[in-house]
Amino acid sequence: MTWKQKIEDVQRHLTAAKIDGWLLYDFSGLNPLAREFLKIPSSQLTTRRFFYWIPAMGEPVQIVHQIEQQVLASLPGSKKVYLKWQELETALAKTLNGCKTIAMEYSPRNAIPYLSKVDGGMIDLVRSFNVEIVSSGTFLQYYTCVLNDEQLQSHLDACEFLDKTAEKTWDMIADFLQKGKSITEYGVSQFIANEIAANGFMQEARPICAVNAHAADPHFEPRKEEGALIKRGDFILIDLWCKKQTPRAVYGDITRVAVADAFAKSKQEEIFKLVRNAQKAATDYISERWSAHEEIKGYEVDKVCRQVIEEAGYGEFFVHRTGHNIYTKDHGPGAHIDSLETQDFRPLIPRSCFSIEPGIYLPGEFGIRLEHDVYLSPDHTVLITGGIQETLLTLF
Repeated sequence: MTWKQKIEDVQRHLTAAKIDGWLLYDFSGLNPLAREFLKIPSSQLTTRRFFYWIPAMGEPVQIVHQIEQQVLASLPGSKKVYLKWQELETALAKTLNGCKTIAMEYSPRNAIPYLSKVDGGMIDLVRSFNVEIVSSGTFLQYYTCVLNDEQLQSHLDACEFLDKTAEKTWDMIADFLQKGKSITEYGVSQFIANEIAANGFMQEARPICAVNAHAADPHFEPRKEEGALIKRGDFILIDLWCKKQTPRAVYGDITRVAVADAFAKSKQEEIFKLVRNAQKAATDYISERWSAHEEIKGYEVDKVCRQVIEEAGYGEFFVHRTGHNIYTKDHGPGAHIDSLETQDFRPLIPRSCFSIEPGIYLPGEFGIRLEHDVYLSPDHTVLITGGIQETLLTLF
């Protein structure tokens, strides 16, 4: 997509939303969403405030400091150069004159903190020009988390690798236990991390292996000095994520559970079935709505998933959102599956990817989280990636 086409595409979104324009702003890298859209690399040093105004109709406008005039040089539009702060405010006032509603990387009441990249002082300044500021979040994700064909393939490759690595990990644990060899949570985490690195993938943080009560902590991190020894009969959760070591590659992210025994306890089976039913309810809801060309918002899916667990009496033990956007970072900038931590009003859009990972965490006992990923195809089919765990695995 050329810059001309990109601007025209943005203007279509603005016109449809009845927004007069989009004011992209950054200072010293504080707005990575704006920089992503503007294709300013993170390595490029910028130390002065700059703006890029895209009106719903007409030519864009650059507002740049005198000593950083080249920061937006590759973009179309006229240029306004300022030196003094008074000149900056005058340029903004003239640019926004006649506008009633403008979009920025802002979320009312910080409802979605992932979108709130413009500081309160700048919000005050822009509002002083008698405009209403609305969130760019409804259309921004079309430019910050949409997968092209190459990125989709990188995601599929990562998910296939993770699925196989999970199976390999279970085999390794079973082999150690059968032979009477010691293995800890940290050892399992290290095994997964080594597999990821050895096969041309990378990760943002260490994979998780959590045993028994540790699995009841959603963000448990195994440490070398404190890793629990895995014994026969233990409940085990593994959470693993990675992406290819190539530019713009997209993550895969999965979570699996197993019991290091020939059978699982009845309560473990009960909780597993409940979590799986919740995961399936959320995924089915997405599939039905997407195939019917109906809009789906992130918070709506979370509510569907959460209701299954709440009606079974375990709502207080589902302590996180149902899922997160997945992109070049494991937790991407697009719509999350969330009505708990935030009310994510953003729609799920074509060529986006996200996780579905409900969990029930029983303090002092165990926790079960099941995670697979979902990709929304532009032809309105739904692709489940990373594999589906239908039954509670036993290792013997």
